[in-house]
Amino acid sequence: MIMISVHRSVCHLDCPDACGLLIHIDDGQVVKCSGDPEHPFTRGVICAKMSTYPRVVHSPERLLSPLRRTGPKGSGKFETITWEEALEIIVSRWGEIISSFGGEAILPFSYAGVMGLIQRNAGQAFFHRLGASRLQRTICSAAAASGWELAMGQTRATDPESIVHSDFIVLWGINGASTNMHLMLLIQEARKKGARAALIETHRSRTSRLVDQVYLVKPGTDGALALGLMNVLVEEGLVDEEFIRQYVEGYDQFVEKVLPRYTPQQVEEITGLPAEEVIGLARAYGQARAPFLRIGAGLSRTRRGAATVRAISCLPALKGAFGKKGGGALLSVKTTFDLSILTRPDLGPRPVRELNMNQLGRILTSPLEPPIKSLYVYHSNPAAVLPDQNKVLAGLAREDLFTVVHERFLTDTALYADVVLPATTSLEQDDLYQSYGHYYLQLARRILAPPGEARSNWQVFSSLARAFDFREEIFSWTEEEAIKQLLSRSSPLREGITYDLLAEGKPVRLRLEKLDPYHFDTPSGKIEIASPRALSLGQTLLPDYVEREDEVDDVYPFHLLPVPGHFTLNSNFCQDEDLKRREGGPR
Repeated sequence: MIMISVHRSVCHLDCPDACGLLIHIDDGQVVKCSGDPEHPFTRGVICAKMSTYPRVVHSPERLLSPLRRTGPKGSGKFETITWEEALEIIVSRWGEIISSFGGEAILPFSYAGVMGLIQRNAGQAFFHRLGASRLQRTICSAAAASGWELAMGQTRATDPESIVHSDFIVLWGINGASTNMHLMLLIQEARKKGARAALIETHRSRTSRLVDQVYLVKPGTDGALALGLMNVLVEEGLVDEEFIRQYVEGYDQFVEKVLPRYTPQQVEEITGLPAEEVIGLARAYGQARAPFLRIGAGLSRTRRGAATVRAISCLPALKGAFGKKGGGALLSVKTTFDLSILTRPDLGPRPVRELNMNQLGRILTSPLEPPIKSLYVYHSNPAAVLPDQNKVLAGLAREDLFTVVHERFLTDTALYADVVLPATTSLEQDDLYQSYGHYYLQLARRILAPPGEARSNWQVFSSLARAFDFREEIFSWTEEEAIKQLLSRSSPLREGITYDLLAEGKPVRLRLEKLDPYHFDTPSGKIEIASPRALSLGQTLLPDYVEREDEVDDVYPFHLLPVPGHFTLNSNFCQDEDLKRREGGPR
């Protein structure tokens, strides 16, 4: 007789949707992963990737025990060792490195292979206490976030669920059909009510088929288009003067000094978008009752990503879109938590070196003082996902670089490791999730025993802390205790949300009624078109578009566009031959 139990969980992947999951288990095996129909945002729908999650969890390629390298780096030749041996090797080698070169010769490397607040942030307190170099985690959306903050400060994004009340929706630099599918479902709901949707992109994506109009621009020129749209809004009197007077800083300077240089004809020369389309898009946005702007992370990955998003973020300010039902802007939903309780930057020495993850190849192959002598990699695969891959691989191949990789599979990076540690999946550990694409919190409890000797990030760093005799209380917390500690720091948006409430398993909506749509969390208390902070950072006081002479020339006239996959996520799911086949090759 089949006895299947069903458990709630949360998708751990780097995606704004943070889907509610139902995990179907029979005799300790996951037999099905489906969407939770009771999740208010994801509504029982999941992507093709996560529908194959049982194949990930029970893959015969899962790492089940610690490994030690026995052959050349990159050869994939390892022998099985115990956890005690693995920890002893790590502690011994790091002790030697710290004695000879100092803690900064050790570099932790992680990113967003898991998005839970506990497991993603595990390790930072340990490495701060160790005195290691700090990693600037900039590969995804750091530039876009910086641009948003120059105009909007720490202002919270508009609730994405309100998009169903918008009458004009702009998706800018995002392939929502592949990377934000539940927002696309809400957009289709809005379209059925009469809303129109537009996509601004550099190429035709799956999302192109789900909108009313597509506007294609040359890569990296989106900022000029934003300035051109605002030029038309001003020239045709489509701005909200009362909103600007009360809530916008620097508007008059902007209109006088910047916008006259971005007529539709001039914007056409820069972006390749015909002037009549620039005018048509501006009118559609300016004449809308409550336009909604969804800004994508793709805009971050250009040479002027921050300046681009800064300019785009000013569009709703001119229109006065904030505070109107269905209107506003969304780049990312910020966390409501004080993560320093987990990351503990106070444990480390000051000052300490910071290194940019995008430059890992250069960091590992160029002279530094002190040099990087050890790399610890967790929930990331730098050999596969970083730029300047040849240098990254050359650095990883250094015999004098002691590399530890904590992973579920023998990834491209793990092939170069001296020690490989087996990692848990999201179903084999406790975690707490706050999406960056909607306003729900959800607890995900461990529902499977880890296979073999797999351990979670939190467990591994607790073990390393004990091995180094670190006695701070945080290193003795269990995962559950860490979650409770995180929740203990109050926030108006989490008022009344307790561990016991979350332990019931269902997603809990944040208290958005506490938000004032006219509160702009900037130094001036207004949306800052003119930003003294930007000036202090070496940027222009006002949003602008600055061309670079070396961007495109006759020898290299094209831009490489590494667009997101639909059936894979960066290097996730690449062990699944069926998903790779469905994804296909470059096109």
